[in-house]
Amino acid sequence: KVKSLGFELNSIPYTTGVLLPGEYSFDTEKEEHLTVTVGEFEIRPPASDWKTAKAGDTVVIPAKSKFDLKVAKPASYVCVYK
Repeated sequence: KVKSLGFELNSIPYTTGVLLPGEYSFDTEKEEHLTVTVGEFEIRPPASDWKTAKAGDTVVIPAKSKFDLKVAKPASYVCVYK
């Protein structure tokens, strides 16, 4: 239900992908800058409440942590790893 493609640009890793409806949990190794490109979803960063992230919004997730997503309708994202 999550399809992603990874690539590097100027030695910086990225992923871009599509999220189909569902609930997801992800672990991070590096700090992640997650930007919604189409649609919206609910996100719960570490030690935070649920919030809505819409197209154009960026959420920063700390390294070595976990975050949750709730996706009601298909959405897409770009993630930069720092």
